[in-house]
Amino acid sequence: MAEILARPDGATIAYDRLAGRAPGVVFLTGFRSDRTGTKAMALEAFCRARGQAFLRFDYRGHGESSGAFTDGSIGAWAEDALLALDSLTQGPQVLVGSSMGGWIMLLVALARKERIAGLVGIAPAPDFTEDLLWRTFAGDERRKLGEEGVVYVPSDYEDGPYPITLKLIEEGRNHLLLRAPIAIDCPVRILQGMKDEAVPWPRALTLAERLTAADVEVTLVKAGEHRLSTDADLTRLCATLARLLDRLEGGA
Repeated sequence: MAEILARPDGATIAYDRLAGRAPGVVFLTGFRSDRTGTKAMALEAFCRARGQAFLRFDYRGHGESSGAFTDGSIGAWAEDALLALDSLTQGPQVLVGSSMGGWIMLLVALARKERIAGLVGIAPAPDFTEDLLWRTFAGDERRKLGEEGVVYVPSDYEDGPYPITLKLIEEGRNHLLLRAPIAIDCPVRILQGMKDEAVPWPRALTLAERLTAADVEVTLVKAGEHRLSTDADLTRLCATLARLLDRLEGGA
């Protein structure tokens, strides 16, 4: 059963964590994903075998956490991640962010620079609300969003369409990152599929350019799709994380 972290406003965050050595690993899920996904569980198994501390959790409106998805926003979900980091972890942490979680990962790293030892982005999607949603909406979709506050868009990952709220779009503009240098100087590893139809692979290179860190590596997977959750993808992810942890721990 999930453990529960209470927010000051009474909302609840569901989480699971492993005790272990530092630096710990925190997994940040993607848009409409939860902490029980394939990558989260693979990372937990990896950390358990290695003896590394690990945390996975659900943002509000996701998984077993409280709240409605349509009440959420990038800022609200980043707040959840910061609360989880501050309340449930100790010492240096490596953040692993998938898709939208890659955006949240960057926002957390900017807000807690002293706590973040490294980052691993899996098809990271900073600014997706503006660049990959709003800019792709036709005139009638924008009009409906303004009039009704929500539009429903097709999903490749769910049985039916999912809601995009005006709040998500407008609030997301407060957190755009790719328009300027991103003052993050810890080691960063980015894994990106070149057949990703949700987050075009050149965006991974743009992110690498924007980061002020010198130690940034981008791995392009020619046959990789957005989820990067095949057995080969998971092996690559864990190997990437292992090398980064070894570096941070002073190993080989």
